[in-house]
Amino acid sequence: MTVVLRVQDPGLFTTIQDLGRLSAISAGVQAGGAMDRFAHSAANLLVGNDPGQASLECTFSGPHLVADRPCVVAIAGADFSPQINGVAVPSWTGLFLAPGDRLTFGARRAGARTYIAIAGGIEADRWLGSSSTNVLATRGGKEGRPLKSGDTLSMAGQTQGPAVSGRSLSKALLPDYGDRTLSVIAGPQVKRLSPEGRSLLFGAPYRLSSNSDRMGYRLEGPMLPTSGDELLSFGLVTGAVQVPRNGQPILLMADCQTAGGYPVVATVVSASLPVAAQLLPGDEVRFAEVTLERARQMRQGLESALNSLR
Repeated sequence: MTVVLRVQDPGLFTTIQDLGRLSAISAGVQAGGAMDRFAHSAANLLVGNDPGQASLECTFSGPHLVADRPCVVAIAGADFSPQINGVAVPSWTGLFLAPGDRLTFGARRAGARTYIAIAGGIEADRWLGSSSTNVLATRGGKEGRPLKSGDTLSMAGQTQGPAVSGRSLSKALLPDYGDRTLSVIAGPQVKRLSPEGRSLLFGAPYRLSSNSDRMGYRLEGPMLPTSGDELLSFGLVTGAVQVPRNGQPILLMADCQTAGGYPVVATVVSASLPVAAQLLPGDEVRFAEVTLERARQMRQGLESALNSLR
């Protein structure tokens, strides 16, 4: 294995993630993977990788990395003030690192998670077909844990396309991370809400609780009482909005359980999940109901943005 980067400081919570273990969901294993799949995929495409290659997911703060050999990297997602040798550099752009160059981050200016891709991908432990870190199972990534000082990052293989610095993604093609209204489609148990409850769900503001993580966001706001008998457990997906007995909704995220019995009153559409991934505790969020056709159009818009980098 060829060491490319050395970790001097891992940041608050930096893990190796790819697009997750979708094929393992039927066995009851969390899909996991990058919270902001758009930023993860864009970073990989910017350095000539397949979108499914592993990247670094950095939460709330960035790491301090030192290049061991020449490489091309790209940073996408939240703005953590990236710098090379103390000089500010842009996100959503391929960047060249010479041996000894230091990639560091300053103050967080916007968002919760940023992604670092390396041309050739990141070598990592694989588990059930994925390199994504599952901290609860201590599998995948780097020994199933967040990065720590002294870790090394090696190149997984060759790039799918040319690894050229300077490629960038137009800001006009990015998700609107500043718009914290998440588009949703009505869930299978939405009729368990009263008309007043439905109006609250699709109109009232909710705030992201500090008791939130990669499994799910607990939301604080108007109570949503539900009616009906207790449900048998059924399959769940990332983006599902559950309402437990206390009436405070939970938005399920990348590491969510695969089955549960709380009513699902809405599901955040895939094109809004990158925005959800960038929310911080204390952020206000609203839900807006859209049609399936509109959800498809939004998804196609993000796919077109990624296709512009292929």
